Amino acid sequence: MVIPIKDECANLRPLHEQLCRALDPLCVAKDSRPARLANYEMLFVDDGSKDGSFAVLQELASVDPRVKVICLRRNFGQTLALRAGIDRASGDVLVTMDGDLQNDPADIPLLLNKLEEGHDAVFGLRANRQDHFLIRKLPSSIGNWLIRCVTGVRIRDMGCTLRALRRDLAEALPLYGELHRFVPVLAQMHGARIVQIPVRHHPRIAGKTKYGLTRTIRVLLDLITVKFLHSYLTRPMHVLGLAGLVSMGLGGISLLATMAMKYLLNPPVFMTGNPLLLLSVMLELVGIQFISLGLLGEVLTRTYFESQGKSAYTVRATLNLDAPEKRRAA
Repeated sequence: MVIPIKDECANLRPLHEQLCRALDPLCVAKDSRPARLANYEMLFVDDGSKDGSFAVLQELASVDPRVKVICLRRNFGQTLALRAGIDRASGDVLVTMDGDLQNDPADIPLLLNKLEEGHDAVFGLRANRQDHFLIRKLPSSIGNWLIRCVTGVRIRDMGCTLRALRRDLAEALPLYGELHRFVPVLAQMHGARIVQIPVRHHPRIAGKTKYGLTRTIRVLLDLITVKFLHSYLTRPMHVLGLAGLVSMGLGGISLLATMAMKYLLNPPVFMTGNPLLLLSVMLELVGIQFISLGLLGEVLTRTYFESQGKSAYTVRATLNLDAPEKRRAA
């Protein structure tokens, strides 16, 4: 369990009790069948809380060794708190959720069942969502629709934080900025087999929500970043170069129109007084700039992958293939 929290003092003890109630039975063998889980841990990431949440976590950790705590020095945001939890989690399967008790720990076995069917990630779909319509539900619905249209990822509820991921996939996700809202998109970028199932959603009974209408603007900006990463990270010239060629083509058309207006019209429209001449010059310069940015993007892409030894592809599995070190030794 990876649970980022921010000022959730009143919710932590009930959440711990519900998690134990949901997960303890999975660690017990029944009717000669082995236990579903060998063990589990609850890793809480305190993202700069100021309401005494860390003191409550200290108390829980002192009585339950399965409670692990990471306390960040300040509020870094949910994405980086999630990244910190993934980096330090020890399980083969990582289940994430919020610490506000709106997610129901009783749904975790459903996620694990679906994961065992061969999926790499299972995402929750908040059924009968218990949030304010204008402030939370309506902007979320619009944002989810826009993300689906732009990225092609068919997950209907991108913002549900109750999800189960295999460890290798979770570690590969490029989580920075505020990209926690796009985990399904990032997972599909890596070729993961993803699915979404309905989960319960409860009204908040303590604490205050950390999100408002201002997040809509941030979602739109992050969507541009994710679309570029999803489609053009390894070939930036394809988008920037195309924009440059289109701009230069329109500039050429504008220049031809300027010349036609001078030589074919009577009376003629002189080029020096024709605004289309300035438009053609501007479009040609913009096209050159786009193509130059595309070339710089290609250089940066190669630097990004080659300097860090990163691969531009991901491998799901191999058969009868030795590790690279063994092949080189042979």
